Amino acid sequence: MTWKKHLWVVLTTGLILSYVVVELNSPRSHSLTAFGDITQLLLVAVATGLMVANAVSTRGHARGFWLLMAAGCCLWTASLGAWTFFEVVRGQEVPEPFFGDVILFIHIVPFMAAVALRPHRPQEEKKLYFSTLNFLMLLIWWVFLYAFTVFPNQYVSLNSQAYNQNYDLLYLFENLVLLVVLALLTTNVQGPWKKVYWNLFIAAGLYTWSSEEINAAITRGQYFTGSWYDIPLVTAMCWLILAGLMARDLKPAQESAPPPPSSKWLALSPRLAMLAILSLPAMGFWSQFRDPSPPSIRHFRLLVTLAAMLVLGGFVFLRQYVLDRELMRLLEESRQSLESLRRLQTQLVQKEKLASLGQLVSGAAHEINNPVAAILGYSELLAANQDLDPAQVTMAQKIGQQARRTRDLLSGLLSFAQQAPAEKTLIEVAPLLQRALQMKMLQMETKGIRVHSTIAPALPRIWGNPNQLMQCCLEIIGNSMDALQETAGGTLWVSAKCEDNEVVLKFSDSGPGILEPVRVFDPFYTTKSVGKGTGLGLSATYGVVQDHGGQIACHNRPEGGAVFVLRLPVAGPESPTSKVPSLTTTN
Repeated sequence: MTWKKHLWVVLTTGLILSYVVVELNSPRSHSLTAFGDITQLLLVAVATGLMVANAVSTRGHARGFWLLMAAGCCLWTASLGAWTFFEVVRGQEVPEPFFGDVILFIHIVPFMAAVALRPHRPQEEKKLYFSTLNFLMLLIWWVFLYAFTVFPNQYVSLNSQAYNQNYDLLYLFENLVLLVVLALLTTNVQGPWKKVYWNLFIAAGLYTWSSEEINAAITRGQYFTGSWYDIPLVTAMCWLILAGLMARDLKPAQESAPPPPSSKWLALSPRLAMLAILSLPAMGFWSQFRDPSPPSIRHFRLLVTLAAMLVLGGFVFLRQYVLDRELMRLLEESRQSLESLRRLQTQLVQKEKLASLGQLVSGAAHEINNPVAAILGYSELLAANQDLDPAQVTMAQKIGQQARRTRDLLSGLLSFAQQAPAEKTLIEVAPLLQRALQMKMLQMETKGIRVHSTIAPALPRIWGNPNQLMQCCLEIIGNSMDALQETAGGTLWVSAKCEDNEVVLKFSDSGPGILEPVRVFDPFYTTKSVGKGTGLGLSATYGVVQDHGGQIACHNRPEGGAVFVLRLPVAGPESPTSKVPSLTTTN
């Protein structure tokens, strides 16, 4: 134990001994009353300040726990302050009925809400506003119980005997509920919080016993402030302060391990709120048909029940609204996670295909390249031989033409298989995209293809290899040109903008679309006629975009045509952003 706890234990022992000495040597008097009231008021005020200090030094659910404990101690202080005002300042007996009894009764509710918050649990398991709603519902229910059980005999039709009896029973029940919750926590929690809960359980147990003894003594007319009955009460107050000091030294943190299965019974807050609501109709029925009290009390209890049903019903609708909003958010997050998982799976499969196929074609291309070179050389020699007749020369030229086509295919295979991460620099996307369009502009004009380009201003820079990204843009534009040529012209829309820390390039056309968009990046997949494409261009583009940490996707437009979307991550905040004016051209 630290010196603070040692000092507090010594002070507590001295205070208890002082109580014993004062009680033995001082008869009932105003001085004894002042000593007892002021001592208790100061102890609870110190506990309030300590709980506030603990809340300031913590965060998350732990802060909420200590704030609720501070709220309970503050209400307790207010009740004791009112008691001290009458007995010490005004020098008279506390009136009956006493308004401070309501405050004293309510001060237990924040304690119950604090332990039901379960600050030892990971904060991600639940939202604080759900706990707040549950606490408000429980607070209203306890106020309703007081108004239903005690208040009628206190203010509607004064009956001191019934009032004291009902108040004592209800207050005992309230304290026992707090003790049960603390007992469950102490048996199911491990680590520093277990010590905190144990000390709070001892303090609450002492308080429950002392308050029950004091209430019984008040009923018998034997209690006065500063008497023997105050010793366990003061001990409970001191133990509460000790629990706060211990928590301040332990600095209890949240549990990182999953809770044991039995801890599911600790989710008491929503269950108690549900039971509170379900109890209202039964109590209203009893008040209307079974209550032997006078009509005025029965009428008052029925009105209180209806008012509580209305208020708690509003909280139920509010809680359901919050739950629906939370459910929609979780569903949206689940949908996005599923889409991300599918996209990641597709990317992994595609990378495996590219890697395996690259190794295969690399070896095959090197082996085939030598005989193809020999065939091409001999065919050229045969075609240049003057002794051959024209038919033989034509045959040799055809052999050479097919050999050159095979060589070009092998070159493409080697280029596809030997892709490696190139040197990357900061790139301004807008000028690169404009150059790609200008390189294809003449061909598109001759084919009757119109181009609409929209480039957002001040696009941020990206890290990449300009040559590789230029080839990617040219490959996608070339595919759109081939598709639009089938429809004797059309429109190509090109845009560039920044979204969610990504530069998004979008190429869409008014062509016939793609037959199988999910296969468009597969190696050797092509819809072009024989001799017009190998099906490796978009596969290589996919690999380049992946190497740049980006994403590429393809889908068909509902009104016709294909859309290619490239997403490239923006460079870090330390890199400057480009200042490119917005360009919108129509050709």
